[in-house]
Amino acid sequence: MTTIERTHTIRDAVRTFNKHVLNPVMLRVAGRRHWYAGVIHHTGRQTGKSYATPVVVEQSPDGIVIPLPYGADVDWLRNAIAAGHATVTVHGETFDVTDPQIVGPTIAATRMPAHRARGFRRLGIETFAMFTTVDSQRSSHEQ
Repeated sequence: MTTIERTHTIRDAVRTFNKHVLNPVMLRVAGRRHWYAGVIHHTGRQTGKSYATPVVVEQSPDGIVIPLPYGADVDWLRNAIAAGHATVTVHGETFDVTDPQIVGPTIAATRMPAHRARGFRRLGIETFAMFTTVDSQRSSHEQ
């Protein structure tokens, strides 16, 4: 097995563990006012079922950026792209987002503090999801 194959195998194992074990636990605290992770609420492309997935959310004045450590081939992002929108809860605030785009680190870095962009670069994250905030939909929820 090559190094690249081993890396992908490890990444897929971590992804599966996170999806089935860690994410359900994280959903209990994600999106709360003083917690680092948010929640993206999306609708299944084929089932129409509502889903909630914990994600790291970087807010900017006109939208959000979500790092994609497993790449862009993740269910929640495919669902958001198919629908053209999603709802995000972060730091106790819930708002609608539209215009999902997949961007690289250079564009993503313009939408977040420099120290956060450096951190994601050091972690090897090269793909990000970027959304535009629908300001009229913002509402605060203390959780």
